[in-house]
Amino acid sequence: MTEIEKEIRVQTDCAGIDWVQVRELLKSVEMGHHEPEMHQKAFTNSYAVIFLLQNDRLLGMGRAVSDGVYQAGLYDIAVLPEFQGRGFGRLILEKLMKRLDGMNVILYANPGRSGFYEKFGFRTLRTGMIRFTNPERMAARGFIE
Repeated sequence: MTEIEKEIRVQTDCAGIDWVQVRELLKSVEMGHHEPEMHQKAFTNSYAVIFLLQNDRLLGMGRAVSDGVYQAGLYDIAVLPEFQGRGFGRLILEKLMKRLDGMNVILYANPGRSGFYEKFGFRTLRTGMIRFTNPERMAARGFIE
């Protein structure tokens, strides 16, 4: 157990999660957010989830979708701004990647955040493409050309 894990509770299922806190955490880091029920459905349907909690307060989270064999994607990796830089993001990513061992893993990060993921071996795709539901908004935020 790491020092960080002594400060917090690491949860790998969706039991008892406050989905309003999930939405508010994503809003606080300027990531896409939806109604709490949508987040509940997305996390519940994911291959792997992780939540970092201090008492009942959600400090960080992340999830992976996967075929369970050779392909996976990481989504909604976020840490409250006041807890960033303390190793929580690293803990989330390490625990998710352990569940995805041996798989190709794709993700997209907010503009300016790719350096964090490069430390874990992620590289920029030359052939990647995406179809967003709101391409104009995503272009304005710097996600696509």
